Amino acid sequence: MMLGWAIFCLVLALLAAVLGFGGLAGTFVGIAKILFFVFIVLFLVSLLVNALRGRRPPV
Repeated sequence: MMLGWAIFCLVLALLAAVLGFGGLAGTFVGIAKILFFVFIVLFLVSLLVNALRGRRPPV
C-alpha cells in the first residue's frame, strides 16, 4: 500500500513537471522519496522480525 502511494506521488510529480509546475513537482518528488524509504525500512524490519521469530510448530 505504501509503495503504491510512493508511485502515485512520483507520477503526480512527473505530471506536474510536464505541465510546468516546478515547485509542486519538487514537493511530490520529496514526498515520493520519503514514502519509498519508509516502505524500504518497514519491509526490512518485517523481514528481520520474521527471520528472528522463525516458524513455530503447530499446536
